Amino acid sequence: MTDLGLMRYFLGLEFKQDKFGNFVSQEAYAKDILKRFKMIDCNPVSTSMEPDLKLSKYDGGERVDPSNYRSLVGCLRYLTCTRPDLCLSVGIISRFMEDPGYTHWKAAKRILRYVQGTISQGLHYSKSDKYKLVGYSNSDWCGDVDDRKSTASYVFFMGNTAFTWVSKKEPIVTLSTCEAEYVAASWCVCHTMWLRNLLSKLEQEQVDPTEIWVNNKSTIELAKNPVNHERSKHVDVRFHFIRDQVKERRWSSLMLQAEIKWVTYLQSRCQRCC
Repeated sequence: MTDLGLMRYFLGLEFKQDKFGNFVSQEAYAKDILKRFKMIDCNPVSTSMEPDLKLSKYDGGERVDPSNYRSLVGCLRYLTCTRPDLCLSVGIISRFMEDPGYTHWKAAKRILRYVQGTISQGLHYSKSDKYKLVGYSNSDWCGDVDDRKSTASYVFFMGNTAFTWVSKKEPIVTLSTCEAEYVAASWCVCHTMWLRNLLSKLEQEQVDPTEIWVNNKSTIELAKNPVNHERSKHVDVRFHFIRDQVKERRWSSLMLQAEIKWVTYLQSRCQRCC
């Protein structure tokens, strides 16, 4: 066997290890993407999507090459391995790979411009004596203009760094922000149960209830109240298991945090490479 020293590069992931922790990024891979799509000299932007942008399959605009579009989306998908701040925007543009239009291509190019301005960002896993599991859940409401479904997101932290995250469309159409947040919170609690079992196998058992932060007071009250209200009676029964978990306080507890800035919060957790 040959000792190659500390790992520096693996499958497009760059590792920098020191006494303060491990920094993981995809700077070289991001540069390759920019060169491949001729965006290496583009002007950077501060956000990955335009504010209040609504994309539709039926925009009626000029069509673009589907193969080239799918290739770009696939590259950006892999970039989200160390860039959770890209999950939402990349997830949205991936909905139009079957028949992309110019507006979809323009939105994808904006993500590349955002990557250009944040190319050295990644995740810093610092050493810690307290590995407490904390989750954050959020959802928009009827964000997809085609089927009016919402997009749910959650992220989990241990210490000061995110280590697992999801952003995907909800399977049902919700009638209020409360229900949209409730579905997202139920997914978050389900993932919490799996993580707690996994951590117990790794001898990092979570003794106290896991905190899950939700920025919707109605959702928290609905999770705590066993009575089916008129406004929520049509919520699928599979999402109501969250009430039992909150009541037992073994797996998770919901907490309120006003006006969580989802993308901004994730970006603040990303560290710039020195």
